[in-house]
Amino acid sequence: MAENKRVLSVLAHPDDAEFVCAGTLVLLYHKGWEVHIATMTPGDCGSAELGREEIAAIRRKEAAQSAAILGGVYHCLECEDGYIRHDRETLHRTVELIRSVRPRLIFAASPSDYLYDHEVTSLIVRDAAFWSGVPNLVTPGAVPLTPVPHVYYCDPLDGADIFGEPVQPGIIVDITSSLDTKAEMLSCHASQRDWLRRQHGTDEYIGAMKEFGGKRGVMIGRPFGEGFRQHLGNAYPADNMLARELGDLVHRV
Repeated sequence: MAENKRVLSVLAHPDDAEFVCAGTLVLLYHKGWEVHIATMTPGDCGSAELGREEIAAIRRKEAAQSAAILGGVYHCLECEDGYIRHDRETLHRTVELIRSVRPRLIFAASPSDYLYDHEVTSLIVRDAAFWSGVPNLVTPGAVPLTPVPHVYYCDPLDGADIFGEPVQPGIIVDITSSLDTKAEMLSCHASQRDWLRRQHGTDEYIGAMKEFGGKRGVMIGRPFGEGFRQHLGNAYPADNMLARELGDLVHRV
């Protein structure tokens, strides 16, 4: 078992984690892990009727309710939808978050996804995980974190890159036993049903989540799965923390 049992997902928008990694968060929670769910934005463009501040307030509350199902904490870095940028301020905020939470394991967005907000979030989190251990990058009140946390990239939301080519995971976690809780967490984001129907043509977002989870499950001979790729660059841990913690539920593909 890992001595430090804190997991942090840092994705772009509220409900992203519930689509791509909540099933695995549930499994880790049942193994005694402390769960933190963070988003770069509060989802301030996630409505066709409400203004930015009003929908952002609603979505922060929904995200906190979802995290609370796992006894977890929701964090928002307060960027704006459509304007997430890899700049000094955003990297600094993300380093502060990582140093404050002090996770051993981080879930990040896919480096290749349908939306730039997701792709730039992936890059920011990857860099922030490294820089969180560098003393000369100073964040008042939060000491550097070492070693570098394990970083896993989640599947892109539709399983493909911007050219429609499938993005193949390196591992798939069997989330069959945690699917109901994953769906319960996603259902907390009630404000998004009408928005997704209008913007994405998706009427039943829980159904869409289950459909994609089923496709990953087929790859490992199980009903449902979540796919990940581990960042294995220099200075990042190379051992498979998910396999160590979740055992036979983790399948290499």
